[in-house]
Amino acid sequence: MSSATPEPSLAGLSLASGNNPGTFTFPRYASFRPFYSIQRNLATREKQFQLWADLITAYCAHHHIFRLDLSSLPPDLFHNPSIDRKLLPGDIRIVLDHLSTPAGGSKIEWISATTRGEVSASCYVYWRTLEDWANALHSWVDATGQKGAVLTIYELREGEAVIGQDWKDMDEGLLRKVLNVLVKRGKAQIFGQEENAGVKFF
Repeated sequence: MSSATPEPSLAGLSLASGNNPGTFTFPRYASFRPFYSIQRNLATREKQFQLWADLITAYCAHHHIFRLDLSSLPPDLFHNPSIDRKLLPGDIRIVLDHLSTPAGGSKIEWISATTRGEVSASCYVYWRTLEDWANALHSWVDATGQKGAVLTIYELREGEAVIGQDWKDMDEGLLRKVLNVLVKRGKAQIFGQEENAGVKFF
């Protein structure tokens, strides 16, 4: 009589995830029950956080999500109804807090709360680094002959010229962070603070 194949440990699961141009394909570890409980063993917990980082960034890249709000999270990102498991709100914050640190890859950045003394409930998700976004934006500026031109923040986020670009509809606060990278490189200058502020590229 053959024995049942034991369920793999969380520490042994692969970071690889499947994906296709249509529906996001969740990696197999998203169907592993212990994945939805913060692990006590430090080495296992570290691997668990790596897996969550991989899933969150892949999911957000696929769905073109730049920002997560704890009050309105995607219903399927931290919840797998097929195995009746979900990451509890407190554990979601633990995961995101870790991913906001250098040890967690700085994959997210908490956005300062609007009210003094409040804990942040929103974060940017860095499925690309600010430097990578800055490189992509400046390459587009160069390829489209926009050097020397002045474009508004609105045009860079929602204009017809950026249709099909990965940064289209990027959160304005995040886009300004990207532009600040170019400013520090001497590749851009920003005029004004509102959405109709002008950006000149060099």
